[in-house]
Amino acid sequence: MVGLLATEAGGHATSAATSPGFLEYAWLLPLVPAVAALLIVLFGKRLPGKGADLGMISISAVVVMAGLVLFHFVDGGGAYEKGWELSPVGFLGSGSFTLEVGVFVDGLTAVMVTMVAVVSFCVHLYSIGYMKDDPRFPWFYALLSLFTAAMLNLVIANDLIQLLVGWELVGIASYLIIGFWWESKENSNAANKAFLTTRFGDVGFMFGIFVLIVAVGTSNIPTILEASQAGAITGTVLTVSGLLLLCGAVGKSAQVPLHVWLPDAMAGPTPASALIHAATMVVAGIYLIARMFPIYVDGETAITVVGIVGAITMLLGAVLALVQDDLKRVLAYSTISQLAYMVAALGLGSHGYTPGLFHMFTHAFFKALLFLCAGSVIHAVHTNNMSEMGGLRKKMPITYWTFLIGTLALMGVPPFAGFWSKDEIITVAWTEGEYLIWGAALATAGLTAFYMIRALLLTFHGSYRGHAHPHESPRVMTTPLVILAIPSIAIGFLGAPNLDLGFIEFNGAFGDWVFFREHVTEDFSIGYALVSLVAVGIGVAVSMALYRGYRERDPLTKLGPIYTALERRLYIDDLYMKGIVRPVQYTLASAVNWTNTYIIDGIVNGLAVLTRGLGEAVAWFDRTVIDGAVNVIGRGAGETGGLLRYLQSGNVQRYAVFLFVGVVALAIVMTRV
Repeated sequence: MVGLLATEAGGHATSAATSPGFLEYAWLLPLVPAVAALLIVLFGKRLPGKGADLGMISISAVVVMAGLVLFHFVDGGGAYEKGWELSPVGFLGSGSFTLEVGVFVDGLTAVMVTMVAVVSFCVHLYSIGYMKDDPRFPWFYALLSLFTAAMLNLVIANDLIQLLVGWELVGIASYLIIGFWWESKENSNAANKAFLTTRFGDVGFMFGIFVLIVAVGTSNIPTILEASQAGAITGTVLTVSGLLLLCGAVGKSAQVPLHVWLPDAMAGPTPASALIHAATMVVAGIYLIARMFPIYVDGETAITVVGIVGAITMLLGAVLALVQDDLKRVLAYSTISQLAYMVAALGLGSHGYTPGLFHMFTHAFFKALLFLCAGSVIHAVHTNNMSEMGGLRKKMPITYWTFLIGTLALMGVPPFAGFWSKDEIITVAWTEGEYLIWGAALATAGLTAFYMIRALLLTFHGSYRGHAHPHESPRVMTTPLVILAIPSIAIGFLGAPNLDLGFIEFNGAFGDWVFFREHVTEDFSIGYALVSLVAVGIGVAVSMALYRGYRERDPLTKLGPIYTALERRLYIDDLYMKGIVRPVQYTLASAVNWTNTYIIDGIVNGLAVLTRGLGEAVAWFDRTVIDGAVNVIGRGAGETGGLLRYLQSGNVQRYAVFLFVGVVALAIVMTRV
């Protein structure tokens, strides 16, 4: 990873040999949208733009700041770290470690903040038109700002505990925004499903952090990575911590077996879906693996699991996308599949690091574009179902052409962005001898071409089959589509190394910003590219043959039980529902209720009766024996006192009588004696 340098008193700072420039103020990146979110909640309804103006101002500032951060690395600058110690904390008998907050900015951070800022800006702008009639318009913008702030905090954190805080805030923001229209049971269920499913992964993630803190004695990320590189952490600890951290990444990035929440998360507003799928929630898992990459590479075993998870998930996501009728659901399964490309690339080791992150970078732009195009279509025809669309090409030309650009980029057609990043992953898989990942990636490329051409034809070609009056979206919604279409076309050249087109050469600038330990680049090879293009071509040809003319009955239904299995999501959701959710919801809940009612309550009630009986016995003993004894003694003392009071009355005559009686009595006694 990037080198680490000096230390300051009262904290510690790491900076590059060059001046850190704006990196000293990188802490402003999450702070600005966080303040905006708070102000929108407090004053949004009273502002002219109902909160959108504050959101746009803050995200514009973030775009500028992210640009300055990226420029630092484009200009050849190095990494920068600065932390502020908070307080020492005792931890699991391992002594204490110091909590801290701070920033750690390297090439990976710069790429991430740029990606988050640009996509979030487009989503903010687009939402002015898409959400304008919603009664909770200010709340939506507050959530967008909160989401952006949480993700930026996660990205710039120099400490695992701080990263965990951002990680959980991202989860909370996604829960609120997926369930934005919470009045619908389907939406609230989807939000709950996303929140609870990702929590399973988060448990492993937190244990992974604990293991590293115990092993290294700190939660500071650069220190942990340096310890890993120096061999100060045993291989077993690296493997265990890597697998536990992977649990968090699997949940957040919707990889097998925790992928089930993402397709249902479409219940939220479509602009929010674009933000979730392109630059925040789901890429957090990819970022986590990349940030902690030395743990995986030095541990060796965990990285094999990373590659296997990626290979399985990319195929599964692509296969399930084949039969979806909901346009957003097609894109959701596509996201699962494309995230798996990134995971699989990271599973290839050092040589897969740069291609994996490059695909994450390009994917953010064309996936955001596709989701916003889907939102534009849904805004026009008031349905998600492609069977009620068709013929929108001429009625919505900007949406159509930008959707086509996003489709070509996602399919990996040259020269669009996705081609360069996907081709590099497939090439590295082959050159590294990882033929399982190579075969899965190649098959997924063909399947992706199939389902995206199917979605394009069913949505925009043929005749309109719905009942609305489709029209092009307003300019405030189409402008972000055009903005995102530009990088979807051209940004792939940033990762094309040693590519000479005659009139211009590309040297893989992306690889100069983001690489692992040594700068390794795979030259563009027309031979490898042709192999993947053949797979894409087959997918396009088959899809065109089946869906060129719309058919009431999907041609894939001829697959019979296979189609049914795909339509039922390979019964994986049923397995979760019948194998986990319902047993927990009904059987286990009933057992817990019975145990609570008859066992725990019985014990509690029995103890209460016993305690009450003992209390009454003690009360009787107190009243009868102790109080009785005290009362007898008291009465005796009182009567004795009364007698003494009678004797010692101060009456001289009475004392004379007592004296006389005493003398008489004494005289009688003495005379008798």
